[in-house]
Amino acid sequence: MSPPLAETPRRWTWAQRHAMFLVGVSPIIANVIGSVFNILYNQTQIQPLLSPAQMDRFHACWQVFNLFVYPVAIACYVVPLWQLRSVHRALLNHQPIEPETLAAARRRVIHLPWWFLLVAAIGWLSCIPVFPLAIASAGEPLSGLVVWHLITSFVIASLIAVTQSFFAVELTAQATLFPVFFQDSNPANVPGAVPLSIRARGILWAFSAVVCPVISLVMLLIVPDAANLSPMFGVTVGIVAIAFGLITSWMLGRWVTAPVMQLQRAASNVARGNLDVRVKLLRSDDFGHLIERFNRMVDGLQHREKLQETFGRHVGREAAKQIMNQSDGLNGSEQVISVMFVDVRNFTRQSSKLTPTQVVQALNLFFQEAVEVIESHGGMVNKFLGDGFMAIFGVGGSLVDHGPKAVAAGQELATSMANKKALLREAGWEDFAIGIGINTGPAVVGCIGSPKRQEYTAIGDTVNIASRVESLTKPLDRSLLITQSTRDTLPESFPAIALPEQMVKGKTTALAVFAIPEESNRSNEWVQVDDTSESTSKTVISERDLQNTPGRP
Repeated sequence: MSPPLAETPRRWTWAQRHAMFLVGVSPIIANVIGSVFNILYNQTQIQPLLSPAQMDRFHACWQVFNLFVYPVAIACYVVPLWQLRSVHRALLNHQPIEPETLAAARRRVIHLPWWFLLVAAIGWLSCIPVFPLAIASAGEPLSGLVVWHLITSFVIASLIAVTQSFFAVELTAQATLFPVFFQDSNPANVPGAVPLSIRARGILWAFSAVVCPVISLVMLLIVPDAANLSPMFGVTVGIVAIAFGLITSWMLGRWVTAPVMQLQRAASNVARGNLDVRVKLLRSDDFGHLIERFNRMVDGLQHREKLQETFGRHVGREAAKQIMNQSDGLNGSEQVISVMFVDVRNFTRQSSKLTPTQVVQALNLFFQEAVEVIESHGGMVNKFLGDGFMAIFGVGGSLVDHGPKAVAAGQELATSMANKKALLREAGWEDFAIGIGINTGPAVVGCIGSPKRQEYTAIGDTVNIASRVESLTKPLDRSLLITQSTRDTLPESFPAIALPEQMVKGKTTALAVFAIPEESNRSNEWVQVDDTSESTSKTVISERDLQNTPGRP
């Protein structure tokens, strides 16, 4: 047994609950009009040509025909609707149905217009041989003109009734039966179903809207003296034919415009970035496949966006963009960048006093603030290093002033974490402090690793020196240190404090380092604090002054 199609009961409309009735009566209007046309034609064109004996046979024929043939035709049409009743009722009540039974019912729903087309065509066209033979059985010579009138009458009436009924049944079934029978599937994917294609529909539309009116009028013109016997009848035939042609055009237009308009609106929403939109129109024809592919495309875009968002959270948004824009394979480009290393002081000693959960909570608080500060200054946090991280500025030429931006980010981060000591103390971390080292220079930036596992990062001596400078912050008791190359990107008036040259691991010559005071102003201005005087004096340098900085790479 298949599970219920909906976990929460769905509120069905009146039309969906009474879909069998609506589909059953949908072709009535077209057939009634076809019958009225046939009766009027017979009264005005055929009966005046018949003898009394032939007239009696004519009346007896249509009475017997209506009494036996039409009920059989109606029964043949009602049979598939009757067979669908139990499945339809079960689906309305969300009851389980055997998969084979449901698949067969879905095929039958799609084939309803074809079934009625066959039944109606046989019912109408069978009149063509039956009535002439019945009249001929009266024993009197049958005029060829009467035979031609009979053929004209039934052909025109059947063209009016059958084509219009096909579209009426199809539109009604799509509006009322499809939402019930295809709650969890696409009608276009039903195995064994043969819906009317767009090309075949265009042919049928042309046949109903163009060919039928033309044939009707041509046949009246061919019939000898038809126009003279009843000139207004020819006008009436033309009006009826044109009216039905317009109705067919309207039904076809509705059939085409509904999915096209929904696809257009959905595509516009997708273009504006709304990936939650879906086209929910149920169609069994070519539009069904088109709608399904469109929805799959949007699903793919939504999945890609989610993947990119998740990817960006792990490697950084800017890094994600760089990776997405570069070609596949292992490659990188040499760029002049500024590299920042940040490390938590006394991490091992402090973490030994806390539970792992408390350590993670404190680090997450620190990393959250750090990422926001770094990205607000145009940089990217490239990797987390346990109790610290590495950030890079100026990747891909995204920042011209990456040196000053990196220093401003370091100042703001140092000040921000100093202001959050109380909050971190509540999280169990006593005396939380960080060290920051910044260096500027050339490095290879890109994807590095093996073809199966790659990492987007920066490699080179510039990165190594930045790491060594950060390690000097603890012995020099400074929270933010920069190198000479980074100092050269700043204005000469910038308050960098020159420290004694330092030897670092891997270098044979001493390294010039500068201490940077913490940022006390959150605006994009430098605040110089003179620690040598008893009173505190401040020199404010706006970022416009940075545009004239000499020696900037």
